[in-house]
Amino acid sequence: MGTTQLESVPEPKYWHLKTVLSEALDSEFEVGEILPNERELAARFGVARATLRQALEQLELEGRLQRRRGVGTTVAPPRMGVNVGPEDHAWPGSGVDAWQPVDCEMATPPALVGRLLDTDPEEQVHGVRRTRGTHGQQVAAELLYVPAGSVPGLTAIDQLGGAARARAVLRELQRLELEGQDRSVELGSARAEDAKQLDRLPGSPVLVVTARYFAEGRTVAVGVATYRADTCRLTFGETGSVQIGHPDEERRAS
Repeated sequence: MGTTQLESVPEPKYWHLKTVLSEALDSEFEVGEILPNERELAARFGVARATLRQALEQLELEGRLQRRRGVGTTVAPPRMGVNVGPEDHAWPGSGVDAWQPVDCEMATPPALVGRLLDTDPEEQVHGVRRTRGTHGQQVAAELLYVPAGSVPGLTAIDQLGGAARARAVLRELQRLELEGQDRSVELGSARAEDAKQLDRLPGSPVLVVTARYFAEGRTVAVGVATYRADTCRLTFGETGSVQIGHPDEERRAS
């Protein structure tokens, strides 16, 4: 085949600069180190500041850099793996769990979650909020939806608040025998509440991981976790597979 018009377009100057900067990050800088200011960097590489900004923005999008107010541009830590393989089937909060419980309150789940849980449209469930961090920063936020019928043994729950209430729901959920779990992953945009927790702007790209937990022959909990797309990567087990379908259809990554 002949050369297409797209193939004949020369590489943009900022893209070449991005490659050069990426190599410099690997060889000259440590994780968390603050980069020189834009004027110094532009002078070092002999480019206009507008070109430099484009390259820095691309590196930030790819998760190589982080721009923090009052701090400057720093070298980002390695991306955290989001495991979607079949070997990590366990209840939330059990075993070695990197998530930290934050709070819990009764809430009406979104329509899609309600359908997965088979709850009535107006039925409220326990909403357990958790966060996950690495290298001193929050990289994910999760809301775990647990119907009251899944944790019937909870007592004096109204007397608890914050993380203590969240842990009580998780402990009661773990009393059930876990029969299985599935997870689906899709690209999304950060909602205002999640963006605030993750120190991102609303609408920033995120990975949305929806997990269903099965016990007693039914779905007893659904977790919706929002990961910063610039700090995370997906990891799959050797026998993992991905099935792609319409958002309203059953989606599975295992």
